[in-house]
Amino acid sequence: MNKVLIVAYYFPPSGGPGVQRVLKFVQYLRQFNWEPVVLTVRDGNFPARDESLLREIPEGVKVIRTDIFEPYDLYRKLTGKKKGTAIDVNTIRKEGTKLPFSERLSEFIRATLFIPDARIGWLRHAVKAGMEEIGKGEIKAIYSSSPPYTCSLIARALKRKSKLPWVAGFRDPWTGFITTPDRWAIPAAIDRRLERSVFAEADAVEVAWLGIMNDVLGKYPDLPRQKFHHLPNGYDSADIPEINPAERSDPRFTITYTGSMYGRRNPDAFLKAVESLVASNAVDPATLRLQFIGRFGDEVMEMFRGSSLGGAIEVVGYMPHKESIRRLLLSDAVLLVVDEYEGSDEVVPGKVYEYIGSGRPVLAVAPERSAIAELIAETQSGFVAHQSNIQGIAAAFGKLYQAWSSGNTALHPNQHAIARYERKNVTGELAGLLGNLVK
Repeated sequence: MNKVLIVAYYFPPSGGPGVQRVLKFVQYLRQFNWEPVVLTVRDGNFPARDESLLREIPEGVKVIRTDIFEPYDLYRKLTGKKKGTAIDVNTIRKEGTKLPFSERLSEFIRATLFIPDARIGWLRHAVKAGMEEIGKGEIKAIYSSSPPYTCSLIARALKRKSKLPWVAGFRDPWTGFITTPDRWAIPAAIDRRLERSVFAEADAVEVAWLGIMNDVLGKYPDLPRQKFHHLPNGYDSADIPEINPAERSDPRFTITYTGSMYGRRNPDAFLKAVESLVASNAVDPATLRLQFIGRFGDEVMEMFRGSSLGGAIEVVGYMPHKESIRRLLLSDAVLLVVDEYEGSDEVVPGKVYEYIGSGRPVLAVAPERSAIAELIAETQSGFVAHQSNIQGIAAAFGKLYQAWSSGNTALHPNQHAIARYERKNVTGELAGLLGNLVK
């Protein structure tokens, strides 16, 4: 069996959506004649932890954990935040939001010194450990998963030293993305140079959504298009348990959101749409349960508290992955909210595939002409309305609510189209890509 060295910062006990893609690759690569060896951190400063995911690492898979310098404790001290406070959900704010001086200073330091990201303190430790493993002579290829983009720099260094083929994986674009720090000229130029070198030197690049490839080729049109491959995110039917109807004890119409919300990804439009239905007596608020599971920024929490929907809103903290899927299955519908910014029409969050795989109708607050809309149409799994289209969101919610009230099914998903996005099938595509490079 061929061995592949997988460079990934987000790996159990890290939680959140970023870990699922790599974890599923690790679970299924053996079925395609590839033995994964994982290079990750010993004690990362993860936005969310999920110890239960440690049990999902296949028995016998070698996991190399190394030291890392993490600057976020210093950031918390500078900004007066408590130790352990999640950073990501409060550093990305809605446009026009004024930040305190301490946070503006911290953001300037981050944008100037931590290039390409705050995980750069892992580079030296990871390259040393990676070369020690490669030196044993069994590794045939390298795979990296970004963000963080430091993983790509680690893999680039390993490729330069070892000459092994390298597949660079990306779940999000690099420079110019909504999460990119606002850098001034010199650090911005350094970041762009690092970005271009990674895409130029990787033997192949796999992207979780096509907008990432379009972004890269738009910046660097001289790069060969044939080295880019679309390996979509997916769902794992093995993670979806059977639900006994008796478990659905809550008599209210339940729509569930899972994940994080902050900045331009917020529930404002959705809440206003539901409030309008309540105000027009189209929906009885006593029959509603709007369930939000995950991590939410301060601005989002203010939206929840300020809503007239009151007790219909239920906010739950981050929970283990399998339990969050169970909550989806116990719901009548699921809610997806895409960040509102230029370019969001190409964004496809990984969790939408789990939503589709759950079989529950999806209400997507997203651009109506977008990659999300195409996926929803292909799988016939829900409704899409733009953030600015309050009436459209309300109409979609009303259809789901009326179907629930009458005991009918709002949608009939295309199961054949959905099956394409099984995690095992996507892993087979990665294995084929690795195999071609090794040949």
